[in-house]
Amino acid sequence: IIKLNPKPGGSMKEASKNLQQITPDFMITEFEGKLELTMNGRNAPDLRVSKSYENMLRSYSEGAKTSKSDKEAVQFVKQKLEGAKWFIDAIKQRQQTLMMTMQTILDYQEEFFLTGDETTLRPMILKDIAERTLLDISTVSRVANSKFVQTEFGTYRLKFFFSESLSTESGEE
Repeated sequence: IIKLNPKPGGSMKEASKNLQQITPDFMITEFEGKLELTMNGRNAPDLRVSKSYENMLRSYSEGAKTSKSDKEAVQFVKQKLEGAKWFIDAIKQRQQTLMMTMQTILDYQEEFFLTGDETTLRPMILKDIAERTLLDISTVSRVANSKFVQTEFGTYRLKFFFSESLSTESGEE
């Protein structure tokens, strides 16, 4: 009895800590024979610049600019608004790049996404997608790295769809 563990379920805690939950970046669903691609917006809420800051800038600009502190306040608010707008544009461009790349992968591997049969996967390299999207190979690589897509047949890493060639059962390429 001395050697027995009084809390046998405690060993399960250590095993559960090592589990990592995957949240897919893209979801592909079939609707009336057509594939629909959606992006999981979990990390990118709708961004916008607050109207109160734009109104503040307008009121400072229209007001008397006699003092040096008023001019500095206008410049400060203007600089922060431009930075916020640049950031929002960068996020939108990133989302467009992600969607365009995933849509191209979807078009290239459409048969797989319809059937879920891995034997229908076509050999595809980063260069194939880069040429179709007119993006740099390094950009396509960054998009595919550590991103996941949820299909009706399971969740896959985007890197799963890239390969130099496929091997047959006899080992031939």
